[in-house]
Amino acid sequence: MFKKILIANRGEIACRVMETAKRLGIKTVAVYSDADAGSKHVAMADEAYRIGPAPVSESYLKVETLIDVCRKSGAEAVHPGYGFLSENPDFVDALDAAGITFIGPSADSIRAMGLKDAAKALMEKAGVPVVPGYHRETQDAGFLKIQAGKIGYPVLIKARAGGGGKGMRRVDHPDEFMSALSSAQREGEASFGDGRVLIEKYVAKPRHIEIQVFGDKHGNAVHLFERDCSLQRRHQKVIEEAPAPDMPEDMRKAMGEAAVKAAKAINYAGAGTIEFIVDVSEGLRADRFYFMEMNTRLQVEHPVTEMITGEDLVEWQLLVASGKPLPKTQGDITFSGHAFEARLYAEDAPKGFLPAIGTLTHLNLPDEQARVDSGVRPGDEISPFYDPMIAKVIVHGPNREAALGQLLASLEATKVAGCVTNAGFLTALCRHEGFAKGDVDTGLIDRDLESLVSEPDMPEDALALAALTALGLTKAPKSSDPFDALAGWRIWSASRQFALMEVAGDRQDVEVQVLGDHEYAVHLGETPATYKLISIDGSKFTYVRDGGRKLAVVVRSDNDLTVFLGGHAYSIVLPDVMSSDDDAGEAGDQIIAPMPGLVKVLNASAGDAVTKDQPLVILEAMKMEHTLKAPRDGIIAEVMADAGEQVLDGTVLLALEASNETAS
Repeated sequence: MFKKILIANRGEIACRVMETAKRLGIKTVAVYSDADAGSKHVAMADEAYRIGPAPVSESYLKVETLIDVCRKSGAEAVHPGYGFLSENPDFVDALDAAGITFIGPSADSIRAMGLKDAAKALMEKAGVPVVPGYHRETQDAGFLKIQAGKIGYPVLIKARAGGGGKGMRRVDHPDEFMSALSSAQREGEASFGDGRVLIEKYVAKPRHIEIQVFGDKHGNAVHLFERDCSLQRRHQKVIEEAPAPDMPEDMRKAMGEAAVKAAKAINYAGAGTIEFIVDVSEGLRADRFYFMEMNTRLQVEHPVTEMITGEDLVEWQLLVASGKPLPKTQGDITFSGHAFEARLYAEDAPKGFLPAIGTLTHLNLPDEQARVDSGVRPGDEISPFYDPMIAKVIVHGPNREAALGQLLASLEATKVAGCVTNAGFLTALCRHEGFAKGDVDTGLIDRDLESLVSEPDMPEDALALAALTALGLTKAPKSSDPFDALAGWRIWSASRQFALMEVAGDRQDVEVQVLGDHEYAVHLGETPATYKLISIDGSKFTYVRDGGRKLAVVVRSDNDLTVFLGGHAYSIVLPDVMSSDDDAGEAGDQIIAPMPGLVKVLNASAGDAVTKDQPLVILEAMKMEHTLKAPRDGIIAEVMADAGEQVLDGTVLLALEASNETAS
């Protein structure tokens, strides 16, 4: 076994690998960019080395720099995690030349499966079923459009070197093909350095079911059953589970055998995943699954397999890379119960899942009731340079219903402030009737997106508690003196105070009267409501209203308040009473960057006439493209950005002429 390994990654997966390495007595070496100098994975490692500035091309993708760190530190092997260089065969070759072990498959195996078109041809030859489509070399746009017509719409355009949903576009009509092709090619080039694509038939009611495989250097290969990753948005997984709901035994057997056949066809050694698209228009059938791609690395969702099998897949990786045979044969591998994993991201679901940045001023993850894999701590920054994952919340129960209940409870206990998250979206998914029944397919989220991302109305209690906090009335007494508890109290009459608050852009004054010992009358409607704070522990307190006893957490950071109540998070701003909105531009007259990013495409010039929802700007952020559209009909007055320019969150990209001018 290795004595010291380098983890060529960051964040959650770097921390995950270090946990197993430490348990096995293996020293770990971390690498970090300038943006990650104070990060959790750096603090966890036995040694850490700076490798460059924040952009991945200048740090985590610098092969020679990583090899140099291996030499300096004495690391015998490199674990790539996922993403970055994890599926780069040239990196494996460079490590081999330097005498350093790659904890993963051979460069030949990665090359065989790295390009989707070549992989599908190889799988067809090996007898593994594949999706009908065009998987060859010709990339002329007109030719590809003809092939799409032959396949029949809808079709799926996929970057042939892609993964993680990047470089993938669904096309329902021939008129949409060219723009979708250009977008997929750009995203493939940006994410993988390869803009070539393949075209496949889009399966109308698909499920995404994948098989975890493992091979060793002695010719052995096994599978560790399936994972269902059908809950997706923009082809990115949201919640994964194992085993797949309602999976027939004959289909599980057929898929497992096909996956092992695929692994053996390329002499695979290490952890890998064979991803299948399954047509469930007539239910789960053993003759309706098709090879989609192979991920020649550890998957983000590997914990659900670990939970049902009891195996540590990172430990298996280390054993295989060190030359040992697989620790178990196929007959020795069993599973029990059910597991879910939810990906907690810094993203704004109601605003189209825009990636978010910010400082985690409050972070309470449910690590006492669930397994939580995370690479951040309270006070850490979510930067625009990397994937905005905060944590993976993983649960295991005796059956699917129990496990789903545990996942919902864990997500409701998750409290993050300082950065918007998708926690509300995830809890809505857990409550979704179809998902609860196991009736899932990859289109479920898009079909019910409006209800899944709708935000609950601000409850009176949240507004009242925010007002009390803003006025400093939720602080615990500093001493045992009973008068110390009477914050704001007046001897002759009840003290009247006002808190100015802003919710979703609307401002209101909330009147609060102090009645006595942490008891207040809060005026939110015609009749004031009485609140009695009976327990205060920092930002967490218990209160009584109308005889009902409830728990709440209120976190304040400067002028931002987050109220956690009933499993939801509510955001409230305390505006500067001296500020004025008179000079603010109308949102309907501008296109403003919703996040830091690169202006990839600019389809606008001053003087152009545009119509409402016309695509004008394509902004690339965190390796994903986001289309910004005209807010209304009008004439472009000014363009304030250039294609290729890096812009900050809130930057005005272009402005329309004032509406009264366009009407004349």
